[in-house]
Amino acid sequence: MGNYAPRPFSFADIIGDSQFWFALPILISITVLGLYIFLIWYRDWIGRDKFAYRMFALPTARSNIYLAKATAILLFVFSMVSFQLLLLLLERQLFNGIVPSDYRMSSLFSEAVAANRVFELPLLPLEGVRFVVYYGTGILAVFVLFTAILLERCYRWLGIVYAILYVAACGTAIGFAANLNPYGYFYPSEITAIRLGIYLVVMGVTLALGFRLVSKKITV
Repeated sequence: MGNYAPRPFSFADIIGDSQFWFALPILISITVLGLYIFLIWYRDWIGRDKFAYRMFALPTARSNIYLAKATAILLFVFSMVSFQLLLLLLERQLFNGIVPSDYRMSSLFSEAVAANRVFELPLLPLEGVRFVVYYGTGILAVFVLFTAILLERCYRWLGIVYAILYVAACGTAIGFAANLNPYGYFYPSEITAIRLGIYLVVMGVTLALGFRLVSKKITV
């Protein structure tokens, strides 16, 4: 038998072959942030000294509270993505320091990002259009859930039914827009315009309803 020479490999190869261990902490973080969308509202009503009494008594428009909570969620999301990218950079430096140069192939950092399916698909798509679509849809989903929570807070048990129906209606509209056939009766540019129009209508209705609920209907 001849001598076995290990095949050189790159940092992107390591990422691609270790999907589970890189994806697990990211998925856990996404799950925690998803739960925090609800906690950021309901925690204000928890406890004997309810913070909601003081929050809604602030001398500012209640719609600002709605937007502030949404901004906090978005900051957490972008902070999580930035932290994961920083870790990936540190791991790349560790890889370069541990693996001898004879067995190490050079690779671009973008290749390592693309090799991680969790990054490449939902968190950090490298195409500009996909980035805008994914994060635009995510922002819209946060506002829809916020408004659903306010429906429950305003109408209690009946509000749960309203919230479920509202989320279902918005989800149906977004799903319809996302699954429009670009090879049907419309040109791709027309499909894009229709999708954008549907998203803007859902966003406008969601914000208008959310602002009205938090300003006129919600009680503490």
